Amino acid sequence: MAGIVVKPRARILHGHDWVFSSEVLKVFGNPADGDVISLKDGKDRLIGSAIYNSKSQIVARRFSRRRQDLDIDFFRRRIAQASEYRDRRSVDPNLRRVVWSESDGLPGVIIDRYGDHFVLQTLTLAMDMRKDLIVEAIEDVFCRASASLAGIERLAGGAPALQGI
Repeated sequence: MAGIVVKPRARILHGHDWVFSSEVLKVFGNPADGDVISLKDGKDRLIGSAIYNSKSQIVARRFSRRRQDLDIDFFRRRIAQASEYRDRRSVDPNLRRVVWSESDGLPGVIIDRYGDHFVLQTLTLAMDMRKDLIVEAIEDVFCRASASLAGIERLAGGAPALQGI
């Protein structure tokens, strides 16, 4: 996997999840903008997986402290965890910010719920390139579960609508 080595004083080594362009010691493996990359320290130790964009001041945004790809299971898990977190805090399930970017481990992804409607915003290239996967994960976490329950209970209407442009 391609990646970057950060400088010794990079903020990411002290808990921050971003790597700024001035904190890059070297780039290896020729990553393309939007790729998932490995983050390493100067001693070649893995410090996480991140999304990469060479054209941004924030060249890497860490989404995991281990080796991780952005696949459908990852998105399902993070979206479900974010929603469950808000459930535990008694946030109205029909009117809420379901995912709020880095705070939920999904850099550049914002998902809002208004009743049966979901609004997805992608604010990073890597996440924008994976919009279809994110939409599928939203459907899996919220809509398909509702459709299954509706079928069991013989309810009319089924799952909430998920659509847009």
